[in-house]
Amino acid sequence: MREEMTGKTVVVTGGSSGIGREVARRARMAGAEVVIIGRDSKRLEEAASQLSVRGLRADVGVESEVRTAFDQIEGVDHVFSAAGSTRLGPLPDAPVDEQLAALKERIWGNAYVLQVSLPKMREGGSHVFTGGISTDRPVPGAWVSGVATAAAEQMARVFAVELAPLRFNAVSPGWTDTPMWDRVLGTSKAATLEQVGGGLPVGRVATAGEVAEAVLFLMNNPAVTGEVLHVDGGGRLV
Repeated sequence: MREEMTGKTVVVTGGSSGIGREVARRARMAGAEVVIIGRDSKRLEEAASQLSVRGLRADVGVESEVRTAFDQIEGVDHVFSAAGSTRLGPLPDAPVDEQLAALKERIWGNAYVLQVSLPKMREGGSHVFTGGISTDRPVPGAWVSGVATAAAEQMARVFAVELAPLRFNAVSPGWTDTPMWDRVLGTSKAATLEQVGGGLPVGRVATAGEVAEAVLFLMNNPAVTGEVLHVDGGGRLV
């Protein structure tokens, strides 16, 4: 068991499932004190108990809830913003406001979390945003995801300069086997991921753990800032 994060406090939004949960688990294994933030109370409590971490309920798209959660945290070394949903469908098929709702977590939520966490960040601290392959390889019907991931990756570059010496980076997953796809794809998830994975240079989609390792690298390497680290199996190249 690694212990290179002993004495550090790591906050993970969207930490009760998927990539966020795996980052929380591995950071805890590395010795960090971990706080996960999520909006689903039941899932949050289950994850906090299973991972032996602290859970705080908040919807990152609601500024007052984000502030209330961070008021309960004394100091922060690293933040990973994993919270966010997506929406599939062509622009003409639904009211724009309805489609943009998914952006609130990804853009407004990132900004809320960053603003309230800044006064608590310790020297050497970092923030990792969640981008995605849709920045480089737009998919028809997934315009919301493309805008959201591009914004998150740009936040890493902008704030690396604006808020130095704090570090800001982004992880850019490709297709990754997480519970989000259970909700989006339903019963077609397994077949879809197998088909997509077969077309990648590595021959399969990534696991949440593989993306989590990239996040921990970005947290722990003090020479890396303003970077977007791709974990997409080479998907943006084919």
